[in-house]
Amino acid sequence: MQNEKDIELNTELYKKLYLIRSSELAIQKYYHEDDMKTPMHMSMGAEAISVGVCHAIGDAGQVFATYRSHAAFLAKTQDVDYFFAEMYAKETSILKGKGGSMHLCHPDHNFMGTSAIVASNISVAVGAAFANKHKYGKYSSNIVVVFFGDGAVDEGTFWESFNLACLMKLPIIFVCEDNGLAVHTLIPTRRGYKSITDIVSKFNCEAFDIDSTDVLSIYKYTKEAIDIINEKQCPIFMNIRYYRYLEHVGINEDFDAGYRSKEEFKNYIEIRKDPIELQRLRLVYKLNIEASDLEKEIDDKVSQSINKAKNAPFSNLSETYTHVFN
Repeated sequence: MQNEKDIELNTELYKKLYLIRSSELAIQKYYHEDDMKTPMHMSMGAEAISVGVCHAIGDAGQVFATYRSHAAFLAKTQDVDYFFAEMYAKETSILKGKGGSMHLCHPDHNFMGTSAIVASNISVAVGAAFANKHKYGKYSSNIVVVFFGDGAVDEGTFWESFNLACLMKLPIIFVCEDNGLAVHTLIPTRRGYKSITDIVSKFNCEAFDIDSTDVLSIYKYTKEAIDIINEKQCPIFMNIRYYRYLEHVGINEDFDAGYRSKEEFKNYIEIRKDPIELQRLRLVYKLNIEASDLEKEIDDKVSQSINKAKNAPFSNLSETYTHVFN
């Protein structure tokens, strides 16, 4: 008989993974209608990172993310109604259509915001961690997580912010979603060193180097990271490698662009497996859970959210000037 807690955990992880994938498949399906005016930086291939980390930090943990925001937002909030309302720029979203795909936020769920400027979210997240440390004292329920791509590590603000977090012993997890690309530029052509994890490990922190698409493994690594923060009172750096399935910005594949090949992608999937499929196999064959019922429920939820968004009104023109600093 399977442990009930294991069943519940793995089921919740899969539901979050599938919600992200189902939502992005819907974006691919409807984007050509040109009602979603926002540029799309898709999360396909990276879902296990956001789900594993966000599930581990719980509701109280604060999340800052980058412009490739879909996975992090849905993993933290599961608010697919608001998600599609913002994709369609409707009044029913929190930002009333002013944010789009790259500027999502949901403070009620401690999803503090995303930014379209590379690495700009990192220093803000460090500030939040500083505030939490001084406001609450204890670390355990007030962890800050900041997601960023490996291209952000090439920015000076990353090093300044990371150094400050280590100096001040802040309760923050730096999650580098490492797809080996800065848009189309490969690591060997933009870095004068081999391993970012080796370098950051010289700071007063703990560093993890993770090459896995297994959401359960990433969840467990994050739980270990939280324990270290509470025990040693130091930041965590997690470099988690994945493969970006689609183009840098857009809903299509780009294997004809010349910087990577379809064969490379197929080899990656064969070895590491798709994160959604990997967790589905665990549910069906190890835990004897019927995944198709969960999937139908989530697909229906996504369809309903899209219909709500399509039928919702646009914001009044006066909304353009609210929450804007002059």
